[in-house]
Amino acid sequence: MPFSQFIDYLQLEKKYSPNTLTAYKADLKSFSEFIFYEFEEKDLSKLHYAQIRNWIIFLVDEGVSNRSVNRKISSLKSYYRFLQKTGDIEFSPLAKHKALKTASKVQVPFSETEIKKVLDQIDTSDFEGLRDRLIVELFYTTGVRRIELIEIKLQDLNLVGKHLKVLGKRQKERIIPLLPGVISNLQSYLNKRADIMAGREEAYLFVSQKGIKLYESLVYRIINNYFSKVSGKIKKSPHILRHSFATHLLNQGANLNAVKELLGHSSLAATQVYTHNSISELSKVHQMAHPRNKKVN
Repeated sequence: MPFSQFIDYLQLEKKYSPNTLTAYKADLKSFSEFIFYEFEEKDLSKLHYAQIRNWIIFLVDEGVSNRSVNRKISSLKSYYRFLQKTGDIEFSPLAKHKALKTASKVQVPFSETEIKKVLDQIDTSDFEGLRDRLIVELFYTTGVRRIELIEIKLQDLNLVGKHLKVLGKRQKERIIPLLPGVISNLQSYLNKRADIMAGREEAYLFVSQKGIKLYESLVYRIINNYFSKVSGKIKKSPHILRHSFATHLLNQGANLNAVKELLGHSSLAATQVYTHNSISELSKVHQMAHPRNKKVN
């Protein structure tokens, strides 16, 4: 079966993003090329696990990280599940495959002090400064993903209702409340944006000085540049701001399920990766407050 049918399925039924679809295409293409070169086999539905294992070994020998190998295998698993669904195969050759072991990646969030320093230091006297400050604020106060922020349209804002509509992964829509201070800064930005656009039409909220919709690498660069001035952390990205949003809410006692909904996670397990820092805060409170840890006079 051509990959195109599988990709159409991911796009139309699973609602995967363009970036995810590109990754799936690349994984399947490199896999099929390897299989044809090694075994002269074009029909992937006829493969056995031993043949696929050769590809895994090849990737590891080439220095591909276990995490990346697991992601590629995940693409293959999805493809074989699709072939089962369409009746092209009865059993997946990857049904009993176990993922390669990977070291857990601990994302270190920005501190509240670091975030405050960035917000205080951004010069908002011009359009770009006002826009950049709002971008940092929205990442930190709503927990949106980078692509979600870029895709926000003017019609998604409800300043009267004090909330924002976001289209997340797999086209899942969620409503996120906006803090009063953010609403005020949004209004200031919209006024400057109207001057920049000067009659031109652009549906998206965030635009460049030339009135063009922002792109992912620019948003990354904005966050990285500002936080490089105040933080020595290795990773300084929009995702770390999302991580900070979740961690700081949990540190302040927010309900895990509520944070899950705000982040747009489909399962609680995905949200629990943000709890390691909040546990550290709870540990401090526990040690300070528990009577068994107090000195006996």
